[in-house]
Amino acid sequence: MAFIRHKFNARRTEVDDIKFSSKAEAAYYSKLKTHKEKGDLIFFLRQVPFHLPGSVRYIVDFVEFWQSGEVIFTDVKGMETPEFKTKKKIVESLYPITLNLVKKS
Repeated sequence: MAFIRHKFNARRTEVDDIKFSSKAEAAYYSKLKTHKEKGDLIFFLRQVPFHLPGSVRYIVDFVEFWQSGEVIFTDVKGMETPEFKTKKKIVESLYPITLNLVKKS
């Protein structure tokens, strides 16, 4: 089996039999699980699509439902591409949300 390198050097990572596109995304998932176990977070969803004009989809990494009533739409990024910036603006103009960006540390 050949190793295929991701264009942004992200390393696919598996946690709980779930394949994540990067180590940073997997780490954020683990952080959310900890908050859920503590009771701060009610639940969260992964890979939630937003349908944009022109049959374009934007998929947000996580939608978080917190005990406080707050709902947070989070994307984990190692690099902000021009395509991401454009889609982020479109999503935020079409839907009454703000995308929370978590950068790889």
